[in-house]
Amino acid sequence: MSVVRTTAVVLLGAAGAAMMAAGPIMAARGVKARAEIKTELRGQAISFPGKGLPNDLAAYQGQAVLTGSQARAFAQVIGNNVLMATGGRSYGEISAELHAAGGDDEKLEGLRQTAFTGQMLRASLLNAYQAWQLTTLVIGLGALLTMTGVALLAASITLALAT
Repeated sequence: MSVVRTTAVVLLGAAGAAMMAAGPIMAARGVKARAEIKTELRGQAISFPGKGLPNDLAAYQGQAVLTGSQARAFAQVIGNNVLMATGGRSYGEISAELHAAGGDDEKLEGLRQTAFTGQMLRASLLNAYQAWQLTTLVIGLGALLTMTGVALLAASITLALAT
């Protein structure tokens, strides 16, 4: 076997073996992270109401929030509730109104607190959704890395056995 072929066999085999080792570790880390997110969401004991959800969220009625998609959907519920409570105004708009009123309006202060709390809860749930999406990416990339490693190792073996 020529030096070039031998080098190619060794490099392909080494890269393939490394990918085959790293891929499952990456996928396992993604699965572990997903379980951690689920544990954290479970600990919050958040559940969708049993009735009264918009039609696009009706499938979630009565369910506990345990997954990224459920966290995103519940964030939408909170966002809608905040908009209803504040008359469609954002935290920034209410704060501006409060400052314009001299900062001494109890009703606006209460609305500002409602908007702030709601948006913080919503942001936390959207963070859980984004983390869930990242775990999906990590698991998928781990699987892809493993398959690529298998292909490189097979190419190495085929090249080594070719005459």
